[in-house]
Amino acid sequence: MDRLRRRQRPVFSGFITAEIEKMERLLKESDQQLDKEFFQKVARRFSSSAARAGKPVVKWTEVQSWFRTRQQDCLSKVASSTDASNHDSPLPKSNSFNKTKGSSRILEGETIPDLSELKFEARSSKDGAWYDVDMFLSHRILASGDAEVRVRFVGFGAEEDEWVNVKNAVRERSIPLEHSECHKLKVGDLVCCFQERRDQAQYFDAHIVDIQRKTHDIRGCRCLFLVRYDHDNTEERVRLRRLCCRPA
Repeated sequence: MDRLRRRQRPVFSGFITAEIEKMERLLKESDQQLDKEFFQKVARRFSSSAARAGKPVVKWTEVQSWFRTRQQDCLSKVASSTDASNHDSPLPKSNSFNKTKGSSRILEGETIPDLSELKFEARSSKDGAWYDVDMFLSHRILASGDAEVRVRFVGFGAEEDEWVNVKNAVRERSIPLEHSECHKLKVGDLVCCFQERRDQAQYFDAHIVDIQRKTHDIRGCRCLFLVRYDHDNTEERVRLRRLCCRPA
């Protein structure tokens, strides 16, 4: 799956004003699914325009990243329930996530303060990558006692909905770091890293193996971070813009 989750970070600096204005209009007016084909079409349109003469071509992943950054999606809350059956049940309008330490069960009467402002991400069982959650559709308690929720990912339709484990595959959304915050990262830290491959761009958990501290310039942080991805143990040197940290 070619999914890229939205991150609230500054938009790609290579876009010109006219392109940004066009994407703002598309974001507000377009009712089509924001998939790879859509991003490729926009990228081709920008790259072939007269206004981009003499400038680098626009990659579809850059368009994709911009849209994910700009999307402001409302998160539905997750219901509290003591129903221990394995049947699916729709979520009520007023929901809350029980995040009691050491338990994945959703217990009656045990809720935390209003979570309407919180955003969540979930790990897909199909590829192990983390994606922003658009909404929680339903929930169930398995015979084992584990709680699962059915999620819809930001920018994807019902065909990509998944059941995920609440304890192991749902968490508060990771946070992009500002250039001035690179000093907060230490060797051994767990981060969510944007992994770019030839045919996909996804976020995976990784641990920082080494840090090359460099002097910042007008472009911001120039430090290099060697990360080891948890899902396949491969290593890669990346810049700060590709890293997100876990909420405190």
